[in-house]
Amino acid sequence: MEPLTPTIVPEIFISCKKEAHYSRELVLPQPALVRVMSGEVRIAGAHRHFSFFAGDTVLFPRNQLGRMSKLPLNGEPCIAVSIVFRQEILSQYYTAHPIDPQPHQAIGLIQLADHPLLESLFNSLTPYFKLADALPADLAAFKMEEAIRVLRAIDKNVDQLLGQLDEPGKIDLADFMERNYMFNLTAAKFGYLTGRSLTTFKRDFKKTFNNTPEKWLTKKRLELAHYLISEQKRKPSDVYFDVGFENLSHFSFAFKKQFGYNPTAAFAA
Repeated sequence: MEPLTPTIVPEIFISCKKEAHYSRELVLPQPALVRVMSGEVRIAGAHRHFSFFAGDTVLFPRNQLGRMSKLPLNGEPCIAVSIVFRQEILSQYYTAHPIDPQPHQAIGLIQLADHPLLESLFNSLTPYFKLADALPADLAAFKMEEAIRVLRAIDKNVDQLLGQLDEPGKIDLADFMERNYMFNLTAAKFGYLTGRSLTTFKRDFKKTFNNTPEKWLTKKRLELAHYLISEQKRKPSDVYFDVGFENLSHFSFAFKKQFGYNPTAAFAA
């Protein structure tokens, strides 16, 4: 088979990573169905980590925090096919096929068991990746609706993920922040994910933590970094990214300011 190469299709596309590729924070604006063709795809959540390999198919919810890594494996690049479901397609489909309303709740990713319908769906997409241009909008919409029908046929739980079309509702701020402070997001994005405007987020944050988001986040991230370096003996260069810092120099400066010594000293202690 000829090597598959990335296309410019925005909603149905294939990615091919010959070198290890690490994303920053991943917050999908829409649900996405991903089929791993080769290599390894890792997802790091706040407290859970997942690894997916060739033949695995995963449905990712929107507005869920995580980091994605795409890694070659056994001499093969990481190749994955993705279908990102447009909001209007989901809205049209679930208007025509209503489901029982459920209260807004966080829904985790769904790993789908191998199934002939899934195999057929992704096999039918392969020829399109040889096109020089993006799929016509009507054809992309047709394939998205086909994917929705396939998913509903093989797993009844997908409706609660795909059919959740409302914006995030107001949730417990303290619980969310304690679980997700290591993700490097803006205050506005944290506010959105907790169902608040930026102004309301900052006001509620001050009331909850008696601190500003910036100062609280820095303190929490540095405390986690200190534990990972001093207790788990992870190198500072392997830690700063995972706890939400942009670069090593900024991390080292903030670490020394808070603890009075460099992160390398904590590692050597």
